[in-house]
Amino acid sequence: MKIACCQFDMEWENKPANHARVAGMLRESRLGAGSLVVLPEMFATGFSMNVAGIEDTSDQLTQRFLSSLAAELGINIIGGVVSAGAKGMGYNEAVGYGPGGGEIVRYRKMHPFGFSGENKHYLPGHRVVSFGIGGLRVCPLICYDLRFPEPFRVGLRQGADCFLVIASWPKQRKQHWLTLLQARAIENQAYVAGVNRIGKDPNAEYGGRSLLIDPRGNILADAGTAETIIAADFDCEVVANYRNEFPVLSDIRADYGEIE
Repeated sequence: MKIACCQFDMEWENKPANHARVAGMLRESRLGAGSLVVLPEMFATGFSMNVAGIEDTSDQLTQRFLSSLAAELGINIIGGVVSAGAKGMGYNEAVGYGPGGGEIVRYRKMHPFGFSGENKHYLPGHRVVSFGIGGLRVCPLICYDLRFPEPFRVGLRQGADCFLVIASWPKQRKQHWLTLLQARAIENQAYVAGVNRIGKDPNAEYGGRSLLIDPRGNILADAGTAETIIAADFDCEVVANYRNEFPVLSDIRADYGEIE
């Protein structure tokens, strides 16, 4: 299955402008029908703490955009949106739509980034989710989740052979981004697609380097620091064959809490 990462610069809290940029890039790319396109965290607004100003629950502008674009191009597409929560707080979500325009997945970020104050504006999700597509079992996660191996293991137990990480990852910690993406692929013997943004916002500068990685940890495509789309074929048989050839996962223990 063709997996594509769309890396671009965002206009701050400007949904129409960012929708137009994504639509233009994808129309020009001519990705094949049925491809899975992955967009960055909060791709329509930038990584903002202004929940009331950017939430997508009231008018569902970004979700309707994703649904209609998926239907227009005959693709699957996943991107970051903000939904409204209790007491003025929000949820940082990854939402996906299929070629028919229907929702195929919705995941809420489990680890709000306390260092940036995200946890003061966004509530944590409580469930790892996965979905089947093109023979793959895909598990989406969001940015800071990458620093925690636990949700990846939960996804693995759900049968995941592909992880998607949508992010707004600052340039000053780009080496962590690169290293952790490869580590998650290696330790789970799974494909990993990590999509980041480029450019600046009022709070940070972003370094791009979206990656597509195979189950051995090899980089299949690297977006560098430019506005671009990268793509690669992910094959569930490659995952199964490698896991059989080098059966590391069969040695996982379930009794770590009992070890002294």
